[in-house]
Amino acid sequence: MDLDAYSAAHRAEWDRLAALGRRRSLSGAQSDELIQGYQAGATQLSVIKTSAGSTLQGDRLSVILSRARLRFTGAGTNVLSQLPRFFLVQLPAALYRLRWLTLAVAVVTVLVATLYAVWALNNPAVLANFGSPAELEQLANQSFVSYYLENPAASFAGRVWTNNAWIAAQCVAFGILGVYVPYIVLQNAQNLGVTAAVMFSYDQADTFFLYIAPHGLLELTAIFVAAAAGLRIFWAWIAPGARTRGQALAEDARALFTVAVGLVFVLLVSGILEGFVTPAPWPWPVKIGIGAAALLAFLAYMLVLGGKATRAGETGDLAEFEAGSARVFAG
Repeated sequence: MDLDAYSAAHRAEWDRLAALGRRRSLSGAQSDELIQGYQAGATQLSVIKTSAGSTLQGDRLSVILSRARLRFTGAGTNVLSQLPRFFLVQLPAALYRLRWLTLAVAVVTVLVATLYAVWALNNPAVLANFGSPAELEQLANQSFVSYYLENPAASFAGRVWTNNAWIAAQCVAFGILGVYVPYIVLQNAQNLGVTAAVMFSYDQADTFFLYIAPHGLLELTAIFVAAAAGLRIFWAWIAPGARTRGQALAEDARALFTVAVGLVFVLLVSGILEGFVTPAPWPWPVKIGIGAAALLAFLAYMLVLGGKATRAGETGDLAEFEAGSARVFAG
């Protein structure tokens, strides 16, 4: 199927459905037209997904259908009743859309961190730029471990959580700039690589991995997702497809703001792991097992639940949730 030709042939119908979905009130004839347009649009979306998979045109039509569906299904009487749908459908769908970009960010981070570590380990002059021998030795033998032990677990977990959540929010908010996300990714990779080089050079490789693994598996994955969301927003501006740039940015930004909200909770879990599990006097297999279980649970949520929601036509757009909330508070 020629996707561009198909989209062009039905664009007037989709624009009309979008216009009806935005109206404050509808006449009887307009309500009938809305329902008929929704039914036709749902069929067209199925054709697009079957023929071309996930596409910008399909994503745009999904957003239009979500708004139209809200007009004739209404909203619940309690905002809290909408939260299960947000966490079980909208958020995993928004995360699922980022799966390949997240993997790309993870691969780049690991690759750059490895290159930095190898470079620094094989060039003493490079390692010397990051501190004197005494300072590096203190980092490897004392400071790296004491960082996780010197503060009360609750306050440390809270501080880590707020710091990481702020970084994730910045990745999403400033992703449109194009340079901010690569800067954060490369800076994060450099810090990991340099720290690993210092620890390896003083025979503390086991300490490095043992103290990073319990919380880092989930924490780093969450940052990768945030970076992917920022890059997706930037790409919506660069290549909007059949949409205008304004439409592309508005639609993708709403869906990806869902990710920013969800990552607050994911990073809360990683903060708890870093504050309470990483420094705990438990066997390392237990602590790393807890971290690995948290990561696997998140990946299942993102890929399994998210894949199911996406195949059902969910885009992760917050517009429907926001509109329903507004109706509740208004009446």
